[in-house]
Amino acid sequence: MNAITDFSADDSLVRLEALADLSGRLLERARALGASQAEVSCSEERGLNVNVRMGAVETVESTRDRSIGVTVYFGQRKGSASTADLREDSLDATVQQACAIARYTEDDVAAGLADADLMATDFPDLDAWHPWALDADHAVDLALACEAAGREFDARISNSDGTSVGSGESLSVYANSHGFFGRDRSTQHSIGCALIAGQGDDMQRDGWYSTALARDELEAPVAIGRHAAERTLARMAPRTLATGEYPVLFAAEVARSLVGHLLGAVSGGALYRRASFLLDHAGKQVFPDWFAIDEQPLLRRGLRSAAFDGEGVATRESPLVSAGVLQRYVLGSYSARKLGLQTTANAGGVHNLKVAANAGGFEELVRSLPRGLLVTELMGQGINPVTGDYSRGAGGFWIENGAIAYPVDGITIAGNLKDIFANIEAVGTDVDPRSHIACGSILVGRMTVAGGD
Repeated sequence: MNAITDFSADDSLVRLEALADLSGRLLERARALGASQAEVSCSEERGLNVNVRMGAVETVESTRDRSIGVTVYFGQRKGSASTADLREDSLDATVQQACAIARYTEDDVAAGLADADLMATDFPDLDAWHPWALDADHAVDLALACEAAGREFDARISNSDGTSVGSGESLSVYANSHGFFGRDRSTQHSIGCALIAGQGDDMQRDGWYSTALARDELEAPVAIGRHAAERTLARMAPRTLATGEYPVLFAAEVARSLVGHLLGAVSGGALYRRASFLLDHAGKQVFPDWFAIDEQPLLRRGLRSAAFDGEGVATRESPLVSAGVLQRYVLGSYSARKLGLQTTANAGGVHNLKVAANAGGFEELVRSLPRGLLVTELMGQGINPVTGDYSRGAGGFWIENGAIAYPVDGITIAGNLKDIFANIEAVGTDVDPRSHIACGSILVGRMTVAGGD
């Protein structure tokens, strides 16, 4: 199986230059067809992913994908087309199609490239390229070892929901008619395991995974399997709760979802459509006065580091929330123009976010609670982006006298996100490194918890 995917020969820089050359040729074709502005995005991805279950190989998947997107502007009329075909006639047809679409669209006053003077000119090494010479045989061995460690951990582990090992590489070039050419290459690797404990109606499922840009930052497969087993066993014999209002401690792996809801509310698309509960909240108090979130796009080996955004705009470190006050929105050039503002270099999304801690680690947060709910799992999407109303299924543990007492499930936690944000009492130092949102556990002083009792 070793020949399925070969990552051993690193030709990434050669392939990047080929994508840049292709981008330049497409820009020239767009200009020749009369486009006043044009931009090209080219990407190549390749990867290997294996899945095993109950000691047997289920899937081995090797992927090689390519995408070429062309966007042209005739004044303020926009057209886009894409292809994965490198044949010259296909490339020509793609540019022609984009131009034809633009000629039939209506003028849009917000359309066009980001301003030329905002283009990135400095491209530091962000240490995002760490290829792993992983072949199928080795990937299978790692997955089997991970699963075996979990299944052998305790006799109550009765089944497996599968273990996966994956490795991927991504190359991308963004170029536009301002003369900007941006190149990026990154890797990402992962190992994950899901296990089942118990029998019949008493079965519980949980798991664990590790992901990183570099192989040496992954947790060991055996450790992942054992941690998955521990988490699964901890959920055995869950109870429900009496409906009421309780402090809720969001474990780090789910706490970042609260930041995700903030990002959705302050994104340009939601704002100019007037579909956000934080409409017109820039410069206003949203969180407690100690709360802060900083964007760190130039962080070395960050999961979402980049010197430029999806439009070539230079990124920079900047606060999103400071002293509890929302400092800005999250904008690309189009949404910024719709709002009469300037892009925040967030075309394509945010880069690395760091949520400041004001408390100790996870254990300290648990000890601080006489009683309350620890949430380790969230289900459903009961979020109203216009009103901020929040209602989600949850599972986790009841805390009594500063200690975890027993698992709970079959409950719903509810509130309004404005109130939830304002009632955050603590953020822990126990940052989950598996996300570009670096956030520890979050304690919300009071939320409605609906149980079965």
